[in-house]
Amino acid sequence: MALAREEIVEKGVAVALDLAATRPWRALTLADIATAAGLTLNDFHGVATVESLAEAVERHFDKAMSGEGIDPEETPRERLFDVIMLRFEAMEAQRDGVLSLVHFREQSPLKLAKHLAARKASADWALVSAGLDGADQAVPRDVRAVAVAYAMAQAERAWRKETDPGFARTMSKLDEELRKLEDSAGRFSRFRGGRRDTDQKPEADPGDGDPPPRSDGPGDPEPAPQG
Repeated sequence: MALAREEIVEKGVAVALDLAATRPWRALTLADIATAAGLTLNDFHGVATVESLAEAVERHFDKAMSGEGIDPEETPRERLFDVIMLRFEAMEAQRDGVLSLVHFREQSPLKLAKHLAARKASADWALVSAGLDGADQAVPRDVRAVAVAYAMAQAERAWRKETDPGFARTMSKLDEELRKLEDSAGRFSRFRGGRRDTDQKPEADPGDGDPPPRSDGPGDPEPAPQG
C-alpha cells in the first residue's frame, strides 16, 4: 500500500535529521534519504526534495507543541512556556541534525528569509497549542504571533549553546522573553483601554448651547413696580 504524501515527508524529515547528525546538511542527497527511510526515489517523486524537507523541519517540530493538553489554571505566559519547551525537547532529541541544518541555512539569505516565515507559523501554532488563538485577546493575533516568534528565536539561540540536560539556559531565556511579552501586553491593553475611554462621546458642556432660563434669586434686583 502506497504511503500518503504526509507520511513520506515525515519519514524524509526524520531520516534527513538523523543523517545530518553525521554529515553537513548540504551533503545530503534524496537517494541517501530514501534508502535510509526504506523508501524508493519514486516514493519522493513529485512529493519532496532535500530543499523542501529542510523547509518541513519546522512543521515537524511544531507538532510537539500540541502533543499534550494545557492546564486551564495556568496563566497565558505559563501555557506558552510549557508548549514551547515541548518543542525544544523534541529538537534536543535530534540536536546534531538540527544544528547542521541551522548552519546550512545561515549560508544563504534566501533560506534565512524563508525560515523567518516558518518561525511566524511556529509562533501561530504555539498560540493555538496554548489556547491563546482567540479573537478576544487584548493584543491582535498577528502582533502576538510576531512577538512570540521573536521570543522563540531568542530562546533558540540559548538552546544552541545549552549544556545542561535540564535546559537551564533555554528555560531561563524563554521565561525572560515571555515575561517581557506579558508586560508589553499589559501596557498595550491599558493603552487600548485609554483609547476606548477617549472615544466615548463627551458629556455636553453646560456652557454650550442656549443658556438655561433665568430664575430670580435672592441677589437679583426686584422687578420695577408697574405704574
